[in-house]
Amino acid sequence: MTLKPVSTESAEHYRWGEACDGWQLLAREDLSVIEERMPPGTAEQRHRHQRSRQFFFVLEGEAMLEVDGVQHVLRSGQGLHVPPGAAHQMRNDSGADVRFLVVSAPKSHGDRAAAPAIRTDAE
Repeated sequence: MTLKPVSTESAEHYRWGEACDGWQLLAREDLSVIEERMPPGTAEQRHRHQRSRQFFFVLEGEAMLEVDGVQHVLRSGQGLHVPPGAAHQMRNDSGADVRFLVVSAPKSHGDRAAAPAIRTDAE
């Protein structure tokens, strides 16, 4: 097996949502590492994973990661663990792009289930 460095320039790129980007830096059954970019005002669908545990780490910008109804502001250099079964949603409520890593063990593709929206007192 030949090992070589990987970057967003050499990794498989994909688009998700309306304007977000992802780069598959490592794609193994037991471990996945993805770098993602979210423009201002974008969000992923709230969901959960049955088996995958994830770690979100912000490289640049500021993101809001809601986990089981609790909102966490993550700034550059900060991360948060999302355990299997926890409903979560990453959002970019800021006015600038956010770039972050998503580390999943095992891989999260094929292990995603919708999670209901959070009700607020105003609803």
